[in-house]
Amino acid sequence: MGSEQQGQSIPVIGFVDAFEDETIAQAHQGFVDALAENGYSEKEHTLKIIYKNAQGSIPTLTQIVHYFIQQKVSLMASCPTLATITALQNTKDIPVFMMVSPTPELMKMNDASGNAPNNLFGVADNLDYIDTSFRLIPKLMVPKGDRLRVGMIYNQSEPQSVDALNRIKALAQSLSVELVALPVNNSSESQMVTQSLLSKQIDAFFANPDNTVFASFETILKSCNDAHVPIFTSEAGLVARGAVAAFGADIYQWGHQAGVQAAHYLKNQSTKGLAWEMVQLRNKVYNATVAQQFGLSIPEGFVPIK
Repeated sequence: MGSEQQGQSIPVIGFVDAFEDETIAQAHQGFVDALAENGYSEKEHTLKIIYKNAQGSIPTLTQIVHYFIQQKVSLMASCPTLATITALQNTKDIPVFMMVSPTPELMKMNDASGNAPNNLFGVADNLDYIDTSFRLIPKLMVPKGDRLRVGMIYNQSEPQSVDALNRIKALAQSLSVELVALPVNNSSESQMVTQSLLSKQIDAFFANPDNTVFASFETILKSCNDAHVPIFTSEAGLVARGAVAAFGADIYQWGHQAGVQAAHYLKNQSTKGLAWEMVQLRNKVYNATVAQQFGLSIPEGFVPIK
């Protein structure tokens, strides 16, 4: 599988993003940089990348994956969750290198024996880090009423978003925090649902790690800022965009880690010895400007985001 370039065959990668988002885009850059560092780049004519963005449309996402299959790409790179699931639902033969995606178990992609798809590679994360991120809220916030109230929205059609909600519910209860959670179906509903949360006098907003929150974060941020309600999250990229603090994966490094694995596959033309792996780098970061805006003192161990 490859493209004829100057008389020789070069590998072709189909890279699909599910939607347009500046945080998610960092994974794409990390992936491309890792390939270049390992001798595969379009600039050097040692690789061809067909990049497609579904712009949030599931039918378009499916069409993109089918196009990659028709083009007989060497491998698919998928980002984030919805792209990974769509790729796996449509091919069992082409290797899929995921990024910014949860584990296959959380995506409900394991078979009855608990095994991940044979063609799934790349880098995933579980929900463990959410605990550290959420615990930060009662450490920093003083409740307006008798108990701290934290609001969040979640996409009820995304398995990992529902799993995250259930985890946060249990954690909030153990911390004596009142969680006010409302469902959304797509990013166009985010403003209305966020306004509804804010009307319930929440003390803080927790940006759940799901695709809807990524896609509509600026809308959520404006509503929360107008109501003087700080946002906490588990995604470092959202801190750069205006959340207070996070303990979560570095999205660029996530993509880079997946790119290193993809380069290994291209070099060896074999998946032998390869398997999907857990994200390696998580950061504790905060937004100094936003922390000052809300008068919050960030604990030691957190570094200001660049």
